[in-house]
Amino acid sequence: DSGDSISERQEWRPVIYRKCTDTLWLLLFGLFWAGLMFISGYAVVAGAAERLVLGYDSFGNICGRKNTPVEGANLSGLDMTNKKYVFFLNSCSLEIQSLKLSSLSLCVSSCPQQQLNSLEDLQSFARNNGSFLCIYNLNVSSYTLNPKAAQLCPTLPVPPSKSFPLFNRCVPQNPECYSKYASVLINMVNEMDVFHRILSGILAGRDTVIGLSVLALAFSLILVLAFRFIQTLLVHTLIALVVFGLLFVSGVLWWLHYDYRNDPSTELETEKENVKFLLGYAIFSTVVTVVLLSLIFVLRKKLQFAVQLFRIVGKIIGRIPFLLFQPLWTFLILIVFWVFWVAVLLSLGTAGTAQATSGGQVEYRALSGICYMAWYHFVGLIWTSEFILACQQMVIAGAVVTCYFNRNKNNSPPHPVLSSISVLFCYHLGTAVKGSFLITILRIPRIVLLYLYNILNQKKNVKSLFNCCFCWVCFQKSCLRCFNQHAYTTTAINGTNFCTSAKDAVCILARNSAKLASISCFGDFLLFLGKVFVVCFTVFGGLMAFNYHRELQAWVVPLLLVGFFAYLMSHSFLSVFEVTADAMLLCFAIDMETNDGTAEKPYFVDQELLTFVSQNNKLTEGRKHRNTRPFQDNEDGTELQPM
Repeated sequence: DSGDSISERQEWRPVIYRKCTDTLWLLLFGLFWAGLMFISGYAVVAGAAERLVLGYDSFGNICGRKNTPVEGANLSGLDMTNKKYVFFLNSCSLEIQSLKLSSLSLCVSSCPQQQLNSLEDLQSFARNNGSFLCIYNLNVSSYTLNPKAAQLCPTLPVPPSKSFPLFNRCVPQNPECYSKYASVLINMVNEMDVFHRILSGILAGRDTVIGLSVLALAFSLILVLAFRFIQTLLVHTLIALVVFGLLFVSGVLWWLHYDYRNDPSTELETEKENVKFLLGYAIFSTVVTVVLLSLIFVLRKKLQFAVQLFRIVGKIIGRIPFLLFQPLWTFLILIVFWVFWVAVLLSLGTAGTAQATSGGQVEYRALSGICYMAWYHFVGLIWTSEFILACQQMVIAGAVVTCYFNRNKNNSPPHPVLSSISVLFCYHLGTAVKGSFLITILRIPRIVLLYLYNILNQKKNVKSLFNCCFCWVCFQKSCLRCFNQHAYTTTAINGTNFCTSAKDAVCILARNSAKLASISCFGDFLLFLGKVFVVCFTVFGGLMAFNYHRELQAWVVPLLLVGFFAYLMSHSFLSVFEVTADAMLLCFAIDMETNDGTAEKPYFVDQELLTFVSQNNKLTEGRKHRNTRPFQDNEDGTELQPM
């Protein structure tokens, strides 16, 4: 009995250790989120996100709502329910003095649509539209009578302006005023010039950006359906479309660069920077086109293996059709979390106390410790996003493992996706937390390097050093992401903790790298071509749309964001096929090592997958044999047989 109890205790030790480690990681993640909740509550209490979104005047009144008075500011605490727009009295000559705008701002009910050249025009506009553009305590009848009206009213002439519904600011439509106005306002938020280009471009062309994002979503869904029912002709069609898209986008970029460079109306600084960005895009697109066309030419005869691989993957997904919906709920959860994160960030950015100045105006002074809270909040964005993606990978891997290790291939297990989700929440959340934490640890140095790079970007030697560091960190992150994915699959098979699963996965893949490496590479390359297809045609649509609206001076950086979003969207949807293929091949390797095909230990593998891997291995071994044959003939002419 004592011997049996000792053996039972030894068998239970790994289980107890795994549960303890998972519990510790879940406790750590819970404590981290408790900190996030504290920061969120503090931001809601101390911050005023509506002040940033709705806008406020120089006297502490938030536009579009009732306000409470600030002690020492006579014009504070006014009812601005019907005055929803922020108007600057000197919008064409804004300047920053000690991180403050030199111009007074007011809440008005409407922005002037036409240029106002005199005080009489201001008085007429106020009486006809009910929008008063002078200081609140100046009566409309005194616009032309008060000797101080020139100081209490906007600088003449007042340019025509238009309100942005998102940020409720009266933005001047005159090109020179608009450029100065946008630059100063964005520099108040962040002194980085890139931030100015991104935000001003997105605000000006937000409808186009939203339309292109929907287009990328549609292309991704079409590509998912195409890979689900993939055939040889479809692969050739995809390759042809990718080649056409690469060549066409590169040609359009070079043509736009030539057209903008020789356009005599290109005078604004933002338009000149568009020319520089277009040149960079054209060179990058040309290099990518040459590299991808070379790879397609070299691998053109081997893509047939990728076709067979995805035919088998499509059969597995056909048995588990709900796998195709995993990117949708993952994307929805990420969107909800990102909206929550941005709302808290806006509240943190506006956390401050209102204090009246000697001139009766109101200033908001930031509270201490906000910077550290913002960094903590940023780490929460990375860790939580990676945790959500890790949960998706574990759900897909668990469903594929359940389907693979099923003897009756014609009768799939009931509800494998729901079963995988329940197993994840009951046993493997700690594994997902640990894997996502490792990715976060590698992402944080990258952000720090980027911050230091922006500070020290004037020195060429420092630039080269930081570029090398960026490449090394990105390479480590990519390797670790692939490493985590195989660890999740091994966890779904064996039920072991993260470290043990990672060690087992590395050992198995190292022993079977010759059999599975080429198959996995061909599949990943075909999926990458699918992502390139989505990005190419989305960017092409963006080029046509933005070039049609040339009045949007800063549109090149938003186009880059649209391309990044298209790649992210296509990667999210095609990751189902990538994770399914990797999990299936890892299950195959474990099946080959665990079983021998006899009646006592039969294989779980499907006959089609076994035949496919065998044919690929025979082709690889035959090629190696042909390459080494000239060196295997001795002097007598007899061929030496390989061992």
